[in-house]
Amino acid sequence: MAVEREIAGIRCGEVLAELSDYLDGELAPARRTQVDAHLLGCDACERFGSRFSAALRAIRQSGSGPSGDEPGVYERLGARLHQAVKEGPGT
Repeated sequence: MAVEREIAGIRCGEVLAELSDYLDGELAPARRTQVDAHLLGCDACERFGSRFSAALRAIRQSGSGPSGDEPGVYERLGARLHQAVKEGPGT
């Protein structure tokens, strides 16, 4: 696993675990401020977050996101995201 850094009182793994909620504006204001501070101080998380954000935006704009009708799609997506978080922001 890549180096797990703590910046602004929050670790890289925590930032990655909450990245979707962060991008959707669903974090409490204090937590959002904490994630913002971490991203400002951690270039690895900032790069990963930027790529994740761009991919999510492209999927949403294309309308070609995963279909809930496809068996196991959400389980596979969740497993891939979990693996990316486990591997860390430098991957």
